[in-house]
Amino acid sequence: MNNSFDSLKSLDGELLKTLQKFGFSYMTEIQEKSLPFSLNGKDIIGKAKTGSGKTIAFSLPILNKLDVKKFDFQMIILAPTRELANQISDELKQLAKFQHNIKILTLCGGVPYNPQVHSLRHKAHIIVGTPGRILKHLQNDNFSPKGINTLVLDEADRMLDMGFSEDINAIISYIPKERQTMLFSATYPSNIEKLSRDILKDPVMVEVESEHTEDKIAQIFYESNEFDKTSIILKILDLYQPKSTIIFCNMKIECDNLADELERYDIYPLVLHSDLEQKDRDETIALFSNKSYKILIATDVASRGLDIDDVELVINYNLPKDLEVYTHRIGRTARAGKSGHAVSLIDGGDIGLFEDLTYQSNSTLEPLPSKIDTQYDDTPLFKSIFINGGKKQKLSRGDILGALTSGIGLDKNQVGKIDVKDLCSYVALDPKVAKRASIDLGNNKIKGKFYRVYLK
Repeated sequence: MNNSFDSLKSLDGELLKTLQKFGFSYMTEIQEKSLPFSLNGKDIIGKAKTGSGKTIAFSLPILNKLDVKKFDFQMIILAPTRELANQISDELKQLAKFQHNIKILTLCGGVPYNPQVHSLRHKAHIIVGTPGRILKHLQNDNFSPKGINTLVLDEADRMLDMGFSEDINAIISYIPKERQTMLFSATYPSNIEKLSRDILKDPVMVEVESEHTEDKIAQIFYESNEFDKTSIILKILDLYQPKSTIIFCNMKIECDNLADELERYDIYPLVLHSDLEQKDRDETIALFSNKSYKILIATDVASRGLDIDDVELVINYNLPKDLEVYTHRIGRTARAGKSGHAVSLIDGGDIGLFEDLTYQSNSTLEPLPSKIDTQYDDTPLFKSIFINGGKKQKLSRGDILGALTSGIGLDKNQVGKIDVKDLCSYVALDPKVAKRASIDLGNNKIKGKFYRVYLK
């Protein structure tokens, strides 16, 4: 079977060129199975986990059918978290470059409401957001949903787990019944099955296996208690010497306490949990994903839907409450065909889930690592600079790269990931040149304008 995107005859030629420009030539399994139907307007139920290529699977049908000349709301995409909504929006905007003037609006809670109202008055083609905030705008009559012809629910199981069932049904009551609906879910429990029956018409069911197979993830379990977990984590870091690690905790206070304890050993992690303001969460994710820090300590807010690749090691400070969350946690490693390690610390409160895991994977408790000769090296591959300008100021990755290379004379090999957000940008640089570059770039114009630049 030809699984290249150019085999999709109903796909817009310019959209195909944009895909190829960004390096997408061949379809993943979820794309190959769903796109022939969804591009022709069929409702879709897609059972697929994070990392399977779901975003492109629903983005292509949306962009392919969008009428750019009709400047009104045509599509709504619902996601469980701000992080996932922003990630979807960013990917959509990249693909939407195949045609001028496609406007995509992100509506999430946790950010100011009134600026969103102002943006809605100026209309858009596509809305991406969380159910609670989109419903609030609908209830306050901030936009008309009469032109909505497509609804997407991404990570639907997660949305129901988070209590969004009533909000989703309320949103659906506002939008036209004649529409295309695409629902994607990592699991298909009874509540998702009921939701599917209620909101989809003659859907095509598409199911793919997880991209994170057990043979790619080595799962290791160590017995511990609350008082020796930090010392075990230090031994694990010494043993594996990972360049990128996520440590999952069940509670925010555990994240903060563990970070404080690791700093006593000159290990400086980032922390991510719901107490952080959105801008701080965005910055934390940017700094970790561009390899300016080696360790991220997080609650399950980071376990799915985040654009963080190349994680070599996942450590469960404690096991989550259910098997599905565990699967999503360890799925942060072994992505894109790579292998990875998932290490879990098992104390008395974890025995129930641990027994389920041992039954599923034939795993047992390992003896604790002995004293390791080498010490963990916390030196990151990059250091980041912050620029107080982004997409709203019409800055692009190319503009920033040009200012760094042609403008202040860096070699392009000294520049890592460039993350351009709405109002700011983060650039990963070789640590040897980062401090000088932040000073020189602040003294030079980027795209004809001066910006504040400083080292993070």
